[in-house]
Amino acid sequence: MVVDTVREEQAIRQMTERLVENYTETYSPEHIESTVGAARQKFAGHPVRQFVPILIERVVRRELEKSPEAEVQPATVSMDKAPEPSASPSGTLSRLRDLWSSKKRFAPYAVGFVVILTVIAVVLAVRQPGPEAPAAAPAPVAPLTVVRGVVGSEKMPFFQDPKVIDALARGGVRVEVEPAGSRQIATSVDLAKFDFAFPSSEQAAERIQRQRNVTAKYTPFSSPMAVATFAPIADLLGRAGAVRPGPVPTLDLRRYLELVRNGTRWDELPDNTAYPVRKNILISTTDPRSSNSAAMYLAAASYAANNNTIVQGQTAEQAVLPAVSRLFVGQGYTENTTEGPFNNYLATGMGPTPMAWIYEAQYVEALVRGQIKPGMTLVYPSPTVLSRHTLVPFGETGDRLGRLLSTDPELQRLAAEHGFRTNDGAQFAKVAAERNAPVAADLLDVVATPTYDTLEHLLEGVTKTYN
Repeated sequence: MVVDTVREEQAIRQMTERLVENYTETYSPEHIESTVGAARQKFAGHPVRQFVPILIERVVRRELEKSPEAEVQPATVSMDKAPEPSASPSGTLSRLRDLWSSKKRFAPYAVGFVVILTVIAVVLAVRQPGPEAPAAAPAPVAPLTVVRGVVGSEKMPFFQDPKVIDALARGGVRVEVEPAGSRQIATSVDLAKFDFAFPSSEQAAERIQRQRNVTAKYTPFSSPMAVATFAPIADLLGRAGAVRPGPVPTLDLRRYLELVRNGTRWDELPDNTAYPVRKNILISTTDPRSSNSAAMYLAAASYAANNNTIVQGQTAEQAVLPAVSRLFVGQGYTENTTEGPFNNYLATGMGPTPMAWIYEAQYVEALVRGQIKPGMTLVYPSPTVLSRHTLVPFGETGDRLGRLLSTDPELQRLAAEHGFRTNDGAQFAKVAAERNAPVAADLLDVVATPTYDTLEHLLEGVTKTYN
């Protein structure tokens, strides 16, 4: 700014000398200098400093070309103010033509003035914001179909997983679920308000199909039954001949039934310094009157009690009932879903829950979540049974969900992350390898469950022993 002011002063001095030379015959030098000073006041503080001398000279020449008797009046010129930012380029050029026509001898100044102000006007015009284009309307999104169902409690974490929710939404559905024991779903839950039922076994699903006269069903994933325990407990039972060591330890159900039938206590096991408590050796389960996992326990135990043969007929049922009933009535209070005993196992440790009958998927999922602590381990009953999680649809929306869970690759992958075995065994194997899960790669000692009617008779017999 200082440089511009110095240049302005030099230009004004040169202009004043030029005016005195041109008008010396008409006006005195003092009058000309006074007229220059008066004109200069009009442009005090003007932001475009380099053009001030040109404008001052124009004003002075207009005044000096009047009669000598006329007083110097405040002159009004078309360029006495700098162009406003909003001025149009055409208006600016009109003013510049006036300047050009005043005196041709000042054309060099005017040309520079025209060029620079034209550039300024064009830049300002370009910088003016144009009308904003209307925002594009978002593409219409098809509403999600709400599908309501009742599911076994062990599947609640799966349906509450945000990744599962997103995958289902991509399939066009939003699933709302309520938890219940699988036998409760089949016996006492009002299914009229749901679009599907998703118990944890084929037996419970079969009963629902009979009640609702439905033939369709889907089995998107399954899980073998297992026992969550602790390394010291497995060692104790190993010395008692009930646990067989190996890459994946197994619990010999026939030997275990002998310990239960004899009423063996933990503190009676030889060399027991790890868990010398005065209570019977029993696996913690759910209530067989309401829960599928307990029914699966009954199915596997009845096979072992029946000399490793599937129970069939009333005679075999009555023969095994005394042995299998002890597995339940000696526990005291039992819960309706496997979340109960397994959460106790995770939270309270070996003291109250040395062994818990669970779905393999629960242990794998807890491992993925970082809930498995050092010393915790998994053993597989020998024999074990496979719990096939079976979805029964009650209409088109439930059927749509069943197809999605069974065929969508992303949902199948997420099911494996939650510990379920899907139709693609490689998915579960990958999860197990990544988490170093102590699970059986191949299930060898798996037996079929009794028929629906036989299992119901066994459950009714156990219920009577409670009474």
